[in-house]
Amino acid sequence: MKSPDKLVIVMALTRLLAGSFELTGAFLMLAFKRVETAFRINALLGLLGPLIFLLVSGLGLVGLLGRITPNKIALLLLGILLILVASRP
Repeated sequence: MKSPDKLVIVMALTRLLAGSFELTGAFLMLAFKRVETAFRINALLGLLGPLIFLLVSGLGLVGLLGRITPNKIALLLLGILLILVASRP
């Protein structure tokens, strides 16, 4: 089996870090036991999610540069943009 590209490792570690932020946020909500505090924690986590998505997507696109055509890169960027637009409230 081929060893993973360093970029794949960074992408995976970024996702693991994001997951640990989510778990920490959930435990903090339970620890504080107040709706107002839980709401603030949730708001911070809500801001963090799209940033992690953009970071990991950007890393993936950097890894794909030179391997796929510019048209496909444009389509991937459009797909990322559509995901962000569609997920807005």
